[in-house]
Amino acid sequence: MAKSPGCCPGCCHGCATCLLGLYSCRWAKNKRKGLRTTKCDCSWFFFLFCICLFALVWLYYALIILNDFHNFNEFFFRQTQWWVDWSLPLLGVTVLLVTYSALLLVLALCLQLCGQPLKLHCLHKCLLILTALVVAAGFVALDVKWAEQWQSARISLQATGPFLHIGAVAGVTLLAWPVADCFYRTRHAAPKVLLLLVYFGVTTALYLAPLMISSPCLIEDNQLPPKPALSGHRGAPMLAPENTLMSFRKSVGCDVRVFETDVMVSADGIPFLMHDETLARTTNVREMFPARATMNGTAFNWTDLQQLDAGSWFLERNPFRSAQGLSSEARVQVRAQKIPSLQQVLQEAKQHNVSIMFDLRPENHTDYQSFVNVTVETILRSGIPPQLILWLPDGFREQVRQQAPGFQQIYSLKSSWNETESPLQVNLPYQDISTEQIGRYRQDNISVNLYVVNEPWLFSVLWCAGAGSVTTNACQVLKEMKRPLWLLPHSTYLMVWIVTDCVSFLLILSAFLLLQKCSRRKESAGSKTDVLLTKINSLMQE
Repeated sequence: MAKSPGCCPGCCHGCATCLLGLYSCRWAKNKRKGLRTTKCDCSWFFFLFCICLFALVWLYYALIILNDFHNFNEFFFRQTQWWVDWSLPLLGVTVLLVTYSALLLVLALCLQLCGQPLKLHCLHKCLLILTALVVAAGFVALDVKWAEQWQSARISLQATGPFLHIGAVAGVTLLAWPVADCFYRTRHAAPKVLLLLVYFGVTTALYLAPLMISSPCLIEDNQLPPKPALSGHRGAPMLAPENTLMSFRKSVGCDVRVFETDVMVSADGIPFLMHDETLARTTNVREMFPARATMNGTAFNWTDLQQLDAGSWFLERNPFRSAQGLSSEARVQVRAQKIPSLQQVLQEAKQHNVSIMFDLRPENHTDYQSFVNVTVETILRSGIPPQLILWLPDGFREQVRQQAPGFQQIYSLKSSWNETESPLQVNLPYQDISTEQIGRYRQDNISVNLYVVNEPWLFSVLWCAGAGSVTTNACQVLKEMKRPLWLLPHSTYLMVWIVTDCVSFLLILSAFLLLQKCSRRKESAGSKTDVLLTKINSLMQE
């Protein structure tokens, strides 16, 4: 990037001064004299470009992991007993870093087009290094504490791949003008060849990227599998406090076919609904029983449990940022929620003909077998049709099968499957199975339920792949989806791919040809000026 007069006539002196001031913090005219772009400045420009891409990738990941961010908030609460919705700080910081690095990159490109030196100020250099460290720390933390999210990213590419390809091609096409401008200004052959090799190498790779893109949504309309059934994860936790009767009834209003929940057994043998091992997150146990607030939920008897408020926390912590939309009547109903017994929920399920699937916690408890026995007895006494019970716990499964042969057995690991059982049903995290495997299971008449699926983009991919059902916190959102977010036949995508690449190539070629013409005019004008100056000088000497 050699310093030379720009060939962009629209770049006025005032604009160049403003751009240089923002990029280099050199506003005074005397501070700009003699400036030129050095190899070190070019290195910093390359670093800026890489940091901008790095931050964009992190923004993409941040948006992807929002599907599971409630799990992180719960994990953080269990570690600190402090509830914070960390998705807002995460997105806020990420957007700030992306905006800063992107604006700085735009400034640099504009300076290049105006023929101004790329003297990055030391403050910007420090902030770019800080941006790199923050984003790198985010990726390291993700890998150490939440490694399964890499699988979420893999699945997300099947939802966004075609659009990322078009966006990347558009981006590399927009870069054609500054790249061509830099090419024609550079005097030495080696940098020019390197620049062309890098630019056109990246461009060619992007043009051919669709060869590596696969998505289950690249199908014809008549190949689309049926919409996955919805299972309410602890009810409808975005509309009401989780694992309460109000949450169950809200999920019924969302047309869920299965109520997914978690069951514990009290000290006096009453099965009740609770996800966490302690009661602190979803009740006011700290106020009612401060000395026992950290004890396992199984240490409380049913009388004590019924004294707890299982709803007000939903209004105070607003875990899904949805509580503010509740009416005053709904708020009163929320505050009246108590911890429900399994017997109460079974009666509701029987009335609405909704299946129940649950984990029995805690699995490592010394009395776990007695928990299984009392849970099975409670279900059998309730009179609910046994086919509505989806038995998920692996412990003592054979014993349960003998006691209640009518229960539908749901498996989590292939090693525990009973291959003779039909129909076979499995319950898996969506990260643990590929879309290709979902399709194969569907062909083998194996019903797959995937959890926890909240975002429409993820639901769309799993719908196209043939998932039988999904467990969700957002049943009210997924209920309204009549089709996947996008569905595209292979032939149509092939046409879009070819048209995008051809248009991009023509625009890049046009940019190089126009700037070549501009460069030749400048050289011609410069030659004429040199001849005229030589003649004037000769005349003055005579």
